[in-house]
Amino acid sequence: MIYAGVDVGGMSIKCCLATEDGQILTKGSFKTKEGLTCAEMAEQTASFVKSLAEKASLPESDIAAIGMGIPGTVDGKKGVIVYSNNIRLEHAPIVKEMKKHVSCPVFVENDANVAAFGEAVFGAAKGLSDVVLVTLGTGVGTGIVVNGKMITGKGGAGAEGGHVVIRLNGEPCTCGNRGCFEAYASATALLRQTDRMALRRPDSLLARLWAEQGRVGNVPFDAAKAGDPAGVKVIRDYVNYVATGLAGMVNIFRPDVVLIGGGISNQGDYFIKKVSRRLNRIVYGAGLNPRVKVKAAALKNDAGLLGAVALAVKGENV
Repeated sequence: MIYAGVDVGGMSIKCCLATEDGQILTKGSFKTKEGLTCAEMAEQTASFVKSLAEKASLPESDIAAIGMGIPGTVDGKKGVIVYSNNIRLEHAPIVKEMKKHVSCPVFVENDANVAAFGEAVFGAAKGLSDVVLVTLGTGVGTGIVVNGKMITGKGGAGAEGGHVVIRLNGEPCTCGNRGCFEAYASATALLRQTDRMALRRPDSLLARLWAEQGRVGNVPFDAAKAGDPAGVKVIRDYVNYVATGLAGMVNIFRPDVVLIGGGISNQGDYFIKKVSRRLNRIVYGAGLNPRVKVKAAALKNDAGLLGAVALAVKGENV
């Protein structure tokens, strides 16, 4: 059986065709215009999926189902994008529109939830039933799988761990609240924290690298690895913020594994081990309850696509 995965972004839509066990046969993407309507999105996506099938010399009838990961609040049961600020759609019946162009079943969920599901089915958490995925990027995306099923909440509005408050009256968040996990643990937040430290410590290695390389996320890590006190301070604080947000989710769900994705996860063991040590010191029952496993997510740039494929494969059983 062949399945289609669709990863919807603000600037482009990625699509793939894959086997039931997550082997990608072909993939590609197309750019989207600003103000794309739901009907236009559906028509263009269906057309692109069909073009991938043609490219792979597969009849359209071989596509058993299509899975879609979409940013924002997505009601998978109703097949509706309730609200997405990234693609500026509200109450958009995406499954209904897709069905005008394809004959196979179409399933939709929030993209972060889908990515977590993909890691549980095909990736770093394969074979495990309880998984928390945190993606540290422009924002903080979270996906939660319990007993092999995605936690989506009423109307698809749940599992928004990035907007759990970790500091009362803290940094402003793009959601309009203050002190959210996202406002402290996103890659955007790390850049802001680095910027402030560079201004406070203009004589530091961190400040010099910041000026030479620009506002890029590897700078504080490079400075910290070199033993620069300013860099060490930024990374120590950042690790603490990440671990604090994770601890709240671990205390509620106690998953088999916590996965960290996004560009910052490319720092590998240097970062992951620091988060793991701090997290295991501050969770409930530290030293008595089983140790929390923390790993880097495995699917990288294909997480959204393969998560959507997993959604298509599992269908109504997610």
